[in-house]
Amino acid sequence: MKTITFDESSRKVILQVFGKDIDEQGYIVDTKTGQRVLSPDGEEVLAKDFAGIRKGSEIFITKDLPSLLQFANTTDC
Repeated sequence: MKTITFDESSRKVILQVFGKDIDEQGYIVDTKTGQRVLSPDGEEVLAKDFAGIRKGSEIFITKDLPSLLQFANTTDC
């Protein structure tokens, strides 16, 4: 598995590719609806905590250990 890291400007470009943006409070939002995206645990995702999007989905992964472990334990990564 490859690891990709990105800076603040790269993060914004990556989110825009998926139709997302960052709101005034720093949360990732859908550009069409303005609704904040949720992590697999149902928590709103701060852009500073964004670690990636699960392959083949719009499941947003945060950089906290439980989220990363949950992602690492799946067989379809």
